[in-house]
Amino acid sequence: MTRIAAVRALVPEHRYPQERITGALIDGWGLTGTKQALLRRLHTAVGVRRRGLALPIERYAGLDGFGGANDAYVAESVTLGARAVEGALDDAGLDAKDVDLILTVSTTGVAAPSIDTRIAAELGLRADVRRVPVFGLGCVGGAAGLARVHDHLTGWPGHVAVLLSVELCSLTLQRHDRTLANLVASALFGDGAAAVVVCGAAHDLPAAPTVLASRSRLYPDSEHLMGWRVSGDGFGVMLDPGIPEMVRAHLADDVRGFLAAHGLTPRDITPWICHPGGPKIIDAVVETLGLSPSALALTRTSLREKGNLSSASVLHVLSDTLAASPPPAGGHALLMALGPGFCAELVLLAW
Repeated sequence: MTRIAAVRALVPEHRYPQERITGALIDGWGLTGTKQALLRRLHTAVGVRRRGLALPIERYAGLDGFGGANDAYVAESVTLGARAVEGALDDAGLDAKDVDLILTVSTTGVAAPSIDTRIAAELGLRADVRRVPVFGLGCVGGAAGLARVHDHLTGWPGHVAVLLSVELCSLTLQRHDRTLANLVASALFGDGAAAVVVCGAAHDLPAAPTVLASRSRLYPDSEHLMGWRVSGDGFGVMLDPGIPEMVRAHLADDVRGFLAAHGLTPRDITPWICHPGGPKIIDAVVETLGLSPSALALTRTSLREKGNLSSASVLHVLSDTLAASPPPAGGHALLMALGPGFCAELVLLAW
């Protein structure tokens, strides 16, 4: 069995109410008339009250294209990511030298040497630490990263692994893009990081949550639903309005089949740890699984107070779940996220 020893979830120190971000975008884009009204409606409809930004809000207008934004991504990812890893290790009572594997997920910038390399040098990870930087998973990355760390620790039960997610979505926003997808993204996504320390079965952590199993699901002919269109300006967002219907069409069967393979049903799951993709996606998850209105309360709170943090979001919900009221011994939880592909990742936890 692999056990979750600690989770540290962070947002940048620059936090702003949604209204301030809306106003800055209207001024920066020079929006008037119907476009301004549309942006205001979208920024209200997503239900986000405040978000953390990697940079002070005044600095975004001065970013020099994709290169300037990516330079900021590298610098701020190292700073925020190092804080998350250091905090999670402290919470777990471990030292940087104890880490055997660091798996980093991020889809909002590119770096070579990778972010984990720069963090390793800053925190003093061992020279022989195994590193796995993963790009392209988007919102599913937190759940998929936890699943892949579990796979590693199943084969290396004496190891200590760190999963790090860093997503600085604000640095990807395209200032010359007036498409509906970009306007929605400007309303929904925030910046944040999370680090999870996970230990193999050889470590004695009797009270820690256990990762039991995972399942991946890739849906055919759905690549257009979510992702990036990469151009000279950087990452142009792809967000298709058909995503909630894809969730309704497939998620329930996937979840029930996965749980049945472990002798469980949805009634056996408390809590549900779900990525806050957006209000319509959360509603679709509740509807298709037949959950109570309060089942995804922490997911809705995370969206309201932080926005959608891409891969880091589900790990923030995991942190909030552990802090709120850990389930009783013998209980089961399901951690799940959806992302580009279009795909789903399910991770079964037990206490």
